[in-house]
Formats: sequence, C-alpha cells, structure tokens
Amino acid sequence: MPILSRPALVEHLVRTRIAGDVATPRDNNLSHYRKLANGDRHYWLGLELGDRWADEQDVLAVMAERCGVVDDPAHRTGQDTIDPELTVDGLDRMAARLRKAAAGKERVLFATGHPGALIDVHSRVAAGLRAQGCDIVKIPGGLVADEGYVVQFADVAVFERGASLWHTHSPEPMNAILDALGEAGRPDLVVADHGWAGRAGQRGIDSVGYADCNDPALFIGEAEGTMQVTIPLDDHVLDPRFYEPMTEYTLAAAGLS
Repeated sequence: MPILSRPALVEHLVRTRIAGDVATPRDNNLSHYRKLANGDRHYWLGLELGDRWADEQDVLAVMAERCGVVDDPAHRTGQDTIDPELTVDGLDRMAARLRKAAAGKERVLFATGHPGALIDVHSRVAAGLRAQGCDIVKIPGGLVADEGYVVQFADVAVFERGASLWHTHSPEPMNAILDALGEAGRPDLVVADHGWAGRAGQRGIDSVGYADCNDPALFIGEAEGTMQVTIPLDDHVLDPRFYEPMTEYTLAAAGLS
C-alpha cells in the first residue's frame, strides 16, 4: 500500500468518517462527559481522576482542544466532530514513541477493547516493532477477568467470553495481565485503547492509546501526563480496512515500514 501524504491521509480520514463528521452523536458525547464528571468509574477507563474533573464543562474544553469536538456548550444534539489534523498530530506523536521503542528494542504489550475494529491496526504495529528487534509481550495463559478470559490473537490481548471476543471498556483485563507478568515481566510500553490503555498508564507504564470522541478519559490522561499519547478517532467505523492507510502512515513515520 502506498504511504499517503499528510493532506491525503486527512482527506481519507474525513471520507471514511474516522475523523471529521463522525457517527457518534453530540448528545452521546455530552452524556459521557457528564458521567465522567459525576464520578462514574466506567467512564474513567482505568484512570484515577479524583475530584479534579467534576465540572463537565472542563471535560468539554479538553475534548474541544485535544479531540476537536464542537466547543460550544449550547450545542446539545446533532453532529459532532473529530479534527483530522489532531488525529494525524496524534499519529505523529505515537510514531515518535514507537521509534524510541524500536531504537531501544523495548518490551511492548498490545491490547484492544475494540477487537472488531482495531485488532489488525495493533497487530501490524506489533509486527513492525518485532522486525526491529522489540520483544512483543506474550501474555500468560489462563488469565481471567470480568467473568471471562484474557487471551491473545496476532500479538494483541483481547477479552473473550462465551466463545466471542468482546468490546470492553474495563481496566480489569489489563490488571490481570500486569499482575501475572509481575515486575520482572513489566512492559516498557503499552499500545492499546479504552481501559487497557488507561490502566497501564495509571500503573506507571508508558501508554499510547486510541480514543473516540465519547471517551474523554484518555484525553484527560494525556493532559495530566498519565498517558503518553492519545489519538482521536472513531474507533469502530464501517469497514476495519479503512484504518489501513492510517496504520501504514504511522509505520512509515516511525521507520517501521
């Protein structure tokens, strides 16, 4: 696949609704911001936010700055947005951290709460790092969390229950992995999303994550320095192949193509 220029990638992100006018409606975004501000841990994605974000308008301000949602608090319903330029900025920051990982032949763990959309994105990056001599973490067998199992496909940790891979925001699968690995097996870097990424960052590991416009916690985590990088995007678009140009761009920027 040819590597897109930045302008061409921005156009692709908008055309496929990975960014730009995204599918997540404004009222859903605001509902999640409110629930985070009200202390609902489901929306903290494994981070510990204390009482620092009790005003939903503060949450909205962070999301407008770091994700590109509409910054007008009076805009309550209808279309909301992700700024594709901020998406590519995030990919560039991620690429810089991946380049560091490759140079240091670091130990890297990949995980996703969106296996239907992002497993191939993570797997491709894992393969690029392995080719540069990085140690891609193999999780221990038999891990359980949230009445299911934590398993690994194509180098990516996922949550399985009832013979199906599940969409999950929970940080408990990441807790299970890190507890089982112990200090000796601790990764240098986690590349993930949802509670997998947030909990890794909260536990002091360099964490890079993808996040949708209705998942404000990881953006707050980057603002506070708990997350290394948070990349804004719609994390489940119509066709997972739409993410391929974005992944190839990131690999090329990191020197992993």
